[in-house]
Amino acid sequence: MSLASLGILLFAVALAATGQLVLKNGMNIAKEAAAAQGKSLILTAGTSPWILGGLVIFGVSAVAWLVTLSRVPLSVAYPFNALGYVVILVASTVILNERANAWTWVGTVMVVAGLIVVVTTAPSS
Repeated sequence: MSLASLGILLFAVALAATGQLVLKNGMNIAKEAAAAQGKSLILTAGTSPWILGGLVIFGVSAVAWLVTLSRVPLSVAYPFNALGYVVILVASTVILNERANAWTWVGTVMVVAGLIVVVTTAPSS
């Protein structure tokens, strides 16, 4: 895998993780606003700048993913999504103040170990 392909792959994964975090934050805000105003959660979320921004981020991520798929075998590219799990887990605990138990961390370490195995043993294309 070339450095450029790796870069676009990591960019796609980072954007997907960022999109998830932005959407989660947007839904937290929309839920509170809908309850406080007695409005529909769907309408409140559908007009939220956080939700709309998260969807745009996902759109850009999808384009970057398509570029990745044109350059990298899916069997190599897809396991990189595991990095998104790590980013989301860390960011959700640090930024969103969510809790994660020890088993969540153990599972995440196992997923990353699997990623390392796949990437280091993948046949070159």
